[in-house]
Amino acid sequence: MGNDRNPMQRYAMLLGTYMGVFWILKFMLIPLGMTTSFLMMLFIGLTICVPFMAYRYVRIYRDQACGGHLGMGRAWLFTVLMFGYAALLTAVGHYAYFAWIDGGYLLETTQALWDQTEATGIEGIEGYATAVRETLALARLLTPVDIVMQLLWQNIVYSAIMAIPIALFVQRK
Repeated sequence: MGNDRNPMQRYAMLLGTYMGVFWILKFMLIPLGMTTSFLMMLFIGLTICVPFMAYRYVRIYRDQACGGHLGMGRAWLFTVLMFGYAALLTAVGHYAYFAWIDGGYLLETTQALWDQTEATGIEGIEGYATAVRETLALARLLTPVDIVMQLLWQNIVYSAIMAIPIALFVQRK
């Protein structure tokens, strides 16, 4: 990557971009997976791959930019930065989807799936019916920006937590 004074930021941006593109492509499986269970299982499988990808990317940073030595704090900071850049790029993809593509599809499909579940007459489901209906009603009030901000915040929080074990495994003094 050249002779940078701050290779952490450059590596975090580059590898975060790769991760963000992966997250966007993975996100595209959610609407498709609402009607095709294989695609939803693929989404779940790819989601499980995220910490392993992150571990691999942090190792690349450690080995190429840090000469093979990386402390826990710096590894955590790099991981959080990388995930932060990925989350920002993914937020752009989320906004494009919810503002111009979705048109209420996810909510309507979720409502239809819930209606089917209720119609099966499973015992004890009545207790959840009110909560699910209220949640869907509240979700209908959200704007695309509201949804994107919620997803962005969620990605950042989960990423900061996930960065701890990744940094523990990748650190090397």
